[in-house]
Amino acid sequence: MSGCGTERGLISIDEAIELIIRQPKKLNSINQILQNSLSRYIAKDIYSEINLPSFSQSAVDGYALCSHAEDLHQLRFQVTGEIRAGSESHDILSEGQAIRIFTGGKIPEGTTHVARQEIVSVVSAQEIILTEHIRLQADIRFTGEEIQEGQLLAQTGQFLNIGSLAALSMAGVQTVEIYRAPKVAVLVTGDEVAEKPEDLAEGKIFDANGPLLKAWFEDYGLDVEIIHVADEADQVTQYFNQLKDTHDVIITTGGVSVGDYDFVRPCAFEVGFEQIFWKVKQKPGKPLFFAEYSQPEKDHHCYLLGLPGNPAAVYVSMQIYGKALLDSLQANQTEPQWFTAILDHDLKEDARERFLRMYAYFENGQLKVKSLAKQQSHMLSNLMQANCLVRIPAKEKLEAGYILKGIFISN
Repeated sequence: MSGCGTERGLISIDEAIELIIRQPKKLNSINQILQNSLSRYIAKDIYSEINLPSFSQSAVDGYALCSHAEDLHQLRFQVTGEIRAGSESHDILSEGQAIRIFTGGKIPEGTTHVARQEIVSVVSAQEIILTEHIRLQADIRFTGEEIQEGQLLAQTGQFLNIGSLAALSMAGVQTVEIYRAPKVAVLVTGDEVAEKPEDLAEGKIFDANGPLLKAWFEDYGLDVEIIHVADEADQVTQYFNQLKDTHDVIITTGGVSVGDYDFVRPCAFEVGFEQIFWKVKQKPGKPLFFAEYSQPEKDHHCYLLGLPGNPAAVYVSMQIYGKALLDSLQANQTEPQWFTAILDHDLKEDARERFLRMYAYFENGQLKVKSLAKQQSHMLSNLMQANCLVRIPAKEKLEAGYILKGIFISN
């Protein structure tokens, strides 16, 4: 960690990602009702307490049969009853007997096959004939064939999405131990935000960063308050003092460069934050700032991620660094999941590595990417078409066919 205010040279994108992934201390865990745990990370391995299925059951609507004949085609069976899903029969099937059964119904003792109703000819309520031969144990779901009691269901650090929530619910899991949700504050700095169209004549602009970050955190699964702060050192210091002891993360936009009204770094140092890094060899988002405030006696840490003020830099930084920071606090210390794709046109070189907003598409089974116009850091309109962020290496003129790395952006 750099000392208070100490400035290092620019670091690479990979170095910045590594520091953001490895530096944070994990949050404590809590027990939570499974249904209230969507988009959280598991803090303790989960093992199944049951077999799944917990009993052998029918995979189809049809008839449970008992027959040891080599060929069941045209065999007749005596129907002795009916089993619906959620009920069971205590009958024991003997050779030549059948029970009407529905999908999910518990297989009665003595069953050798289940015949789907489409291959059954009903002679009467008491007699059926099979119109096809079926293999032994056909259409029977056996106890524990998917999951066995004691089997590992989910590991520490696993993300709880909709599918995993459903899978755990099916296995009877009621509560889970998860890392608590990070408590985040967002400070949008600047005096230039317009509240109404008439304000535009006064040199102001409409706010994109506030709505952008509000929506980004909602998509991540967190509800955050967006606080607008004037470009005044005492206000910035006051908010840092209020938030550093109660929050896990403070996200700021603007005020991290070297202008006369860029107060985020000096104000952070004033209240006890220590710099981890400042400035990354990237475009957009060069003056990215990352710092930590620590209270070891209270086992509390607050991380400050200072983003540049231009909205494209805010968007790119949150997709790459903001997500990595929040995930790391919940024990998911993994790098972004880069894909590889083929560049479909030439690109001019730039002195810094770039993240370009691009459009990815498949052509003849190959993933390709093409750049979009208006890539400047103050522009956002191409996000209406972009579905990925692609890393463009520095100081290289790229030709069509070059293999690039990127991440998909779904929101």
